[in-house]
Order: sequence, then structure tokens, then C-alpha cells
Amino acid sequence: MKLSSTAIDHAAQERWLKTYYFTRAAFSIAWIAAALNAVRHGWAIAGLLLVCYPAWDALANLVDGRRSGGLARNRSQAFNVVVSLAVAAAVAVALPDMHRVLAVFGAWAILAGLLQLGAALQRWKTTGAQWAMILSGAQSALAGAFFIFQAGQAAMPSIASVTGYAGFGAFYFLVSALWLSVGALRRRHA
Repeated sequence: MKLSSTAIDHAAQERWLKTYYFTRAAFSIAWIAAALNAVRHGWAIAGLLLVCYPAWDALANLVDGRRSGGLARNRSQAFNVVVSLAVAAAVAVALPDMHRVLAVFGAWAILAGLLQLGAALQRWKTTGAQWAMILSGAQSALAGAFFIFQAGQAAMPSIASVTGYAGFGAFYFLVSALWLSVGALRRRHA
């Protein structure tokens, strides 16, 4: 049986997304480990990690947008690249004031969550595992509101405040990657 170019493109896109989601999960897990270690080693490492997180998100969205039909076709990801780079710069400027850093992360989490939701809805009809990305986007927006609330409190936040957010992101990316993997296995054995 010969596959159509649409079926080949769909399979290639699913393979890409599986790799992309596994990579995003692995990065988040490594970032969490580094962040928890940075709590003991001072502001320089923590600051670098806080700038690195949105910069990584920008790079990941750039690569995924290009691999998924181009940034012109994936406008929410193109916008997310610009926003995440701006957030990385804003975090660098806000350091070492963790109240301001958390407020910047909060605004970014809201916007990035909504943009992720948009990207997932765009992929809904063509690619599996988007329900997890939709949940992730919605949860990101809620976490952002909580970060902004937390930033206004007297208690001093730390990089540890962001690790839960990164952890949920890792979980949703891992679920999506595994869901795509199981779907591919089922189709192969059907």
C-alpha cells in the first residue's frame, strides 16, 4: 500500500512533535534540577536560570514553528518567540528583585499559556495529544495569575516558586509525547 503525501506529511509531523515534546519535557526536568540546586548556590546561577527559561521557550517555539509549516503559518508561535525573548530580557533587568521577576513570569505565563492554547487548537484536527497541550496552556494562564498575586505579597519569592510551573510543563509535554507514541504503536499493530 502506497501512502499519500498527506499521510507521509502527517506521520512526519507526528514524529517531529513526539521528539519536540520529549525534548521540552527533558529540558524542563533538567531545569528544575538545576533550579533546586541553585537555591543553595546563590543569585548568579538562579538569575541565569531564570533568564534561560523563557529564552529556551523562544528557541523551542522558533524551531517548532519552522518545522511545522513555517512561522507565517504558525503565528501564535511566532508571537510567542518575540514575547519569550522580551521576557528573558525583562527578567534580566528585574533581577535580583524576585517580586518583579515573579510578576514578569506571571504575565508571561498568562500570555504564553494562551498562545500555547492557540497552537494546540490549530493542531487539534491534524495531530493527536493536543488535549494535554490545551490543558497545559490553560494551567499556564492560571499559574501566571497566581504568580502575579504572589509577587504582590510580602514573602520573598525565589526560583523555587517557578519550579512547580516548570514541573507541570514537563508533565504535559511528557504526556503528549507518550500519547503520540502510543497512538503510533496502535496504528502500526492495527
